[in-house]
Amino acid sequence: MKTLLTISDLSICFDNGPKVVDQLSLSVERGQTVALVGESGSGKSVSALSILRLLDERHASYPSGQILYNGEDLLKANERRLRQIRGSHISMIFQEPMTSLNPLHTVEKQIGETLELHKGMRGPQARKRCIELLELVGIPEPESRLKSYPHQLSGGQKQRVMIAMALANEPDLLIADEPTTALDVTVQKQVLELLKSLQEKLGMAVLMITHDLSIVRRYADQVVVMEHGKQVESGPTGPLFSAPTTPYTRNLIESEPPAAPLPRSGNTDVVMTASHLDVHFTLRKTLFGKVRSSFHAVQDVSFELRRGETLGVVGESGSGKTTLGHALLKLIPSTGTFSLAGNELSSLSQKEFRPWRRRVQIVFQDPFGSLSPRMSIEEIIREGLEIHEPANRGQHEASVIRALKDVGLDPDARHRYPHEFSGGQRQRIAIARALVLQPDLIILDEPTSALDRTVQKQVIELLREIQARYGLSYIFISHDLAVVRALSHKLLVLRHGQIVEYGEAENLFRDPQQPYTRELLSAAFFYQSTTN
Repeated sequence: MKTLLTISDLSICFDNGPKVVDQLSLSVERGQTVALVGESGSGKSVSALSILRLLDERHASYPSGQILYNGEDLLKANERRLRQIRGSHISMIFQEPMTSLNPLHTVEKQIGETLELHKGMRGPQARKRCIELLELVGIPEPESRLKSYPHQLSGGQKQRVMIAMALANEPDLLIADEPTTALDVTVQKQVLELLKSLQEKLGMAVLMITHDLSIVRRYADQVVVMEHGKQVESGPTGPLFSAPTTPYTRNLIESEPPAAPLPRSGNTDVVMTASHLDVHFTLRKTLFGKVRSSFHAVQDVSFELRRGETLGVVGESGSGKTTLGHALLKLIPSTGTFSLAGNELSSLSQKEFRPWRRRVQIVFQDPFGSLSPRMSIEEIIREGLEIHEPANRGQHEASVIRALKDVGLDPDARHRYPHEFSGGQRQRIAIARALVLQPDLIILDEPTSALDRTVQKQVIELLREIQARYGLSYIFISHDLAVVRALSHKLLVLRHGQIVEYGEAENLFRDPQQPYTRELLSAAFFYQSTTN
């Protein structure tokens, strides 16, 4: 089999500082999938970007090594040659499609640009090829999506558009940087199976950068493990997983979430109930403000949640999970009723609801985006206390210190700022911000989706420990069913805003009654079932 890409003793520095990648070596053969794995900060993405020389060369330097594509050293190639290779011979799928796609250009323009640059396609010919590519990556009614902008697409659709752009010129090598991180399990499986089938069809090689070892186990032929910029282990997938030679690799492999939540403590009081909850979003109005069309985002949702219990809310993108959470916080208008500890809240005005906000808190998906970069950690955590407990200012610092200790952070770090912490630490800060007000209920909206598996496991253990200590109730919104299974006592399955199934999580995981739930579970645990 012909070797397509060879990286030899590659080292990378920024601004002549310490090496962020130190003597990485790997090879990718035609038709082969090689996985580059490791935690955040291990140097995976930097190594991948260096292949196409996408690092800012005003700051990046390469003290040693070669990157050979078909025997040609790309580190010595000029910009004109690199433009010929990028997108035509080597393509890349980036981790975050929303920031990688141009928000000002339509889908057709962005895919068409690639076709025009490398194949000279324009007009009807390019349009026809765009439609073919969108069909190829499984976007329904592709012709109607050509004029869509990125913000009008779901996360899965944006990632499929990225894949269509990357495959437009049928490259020899596809670099996939965390291609499924933020996707639903069903879409994740579809995308990976799509890449596998296209790889077989086109004879394409794939270099996959990921922290999800269940995907690596299923799809990769070879694995290269990185830690702190260094290559710590490499080899064929099967032997590496069955007999890892380094403690770091063993730790990565063993970082799967627990298979069940902690048991509930007896028959406790009801914390929250929702009855026939509906949410409509207005799409169009007449000149005089009359609603002409609307979108029914949440339809007739009812549930009950007890103290110390976790309700897992699962479903694909657009199923209404986050919308339901926002409705329960009165961040968006809704109809129907919901109550907290027997107090009906849905009819309250925003002013009347304000005192109740301390009892229902939320932790958002993106810990960096939800923390103000201009505020210290102490100011971020203390902010809620200043609003809800202005008379107890003398006790605020002690409350902040206690909350930081509860989430396993050093209280002495409270004067630092969010950018000085890792992703897992920032999520702990977000949990501390919610916890400091001693709420009855915390809504957790995808709190672990952007974290490495090892950090994810730590956050799950933290949430379980806090719940046991304080008798907290959680509404846990996620597309990762392995994480949901580790925390949830009850499960609410949503599709298109409607309840598909609702009941005890253990029963639904063991014996789902509806085809859609079975499809979700099959996709979520597909990798384990095919490799056990």
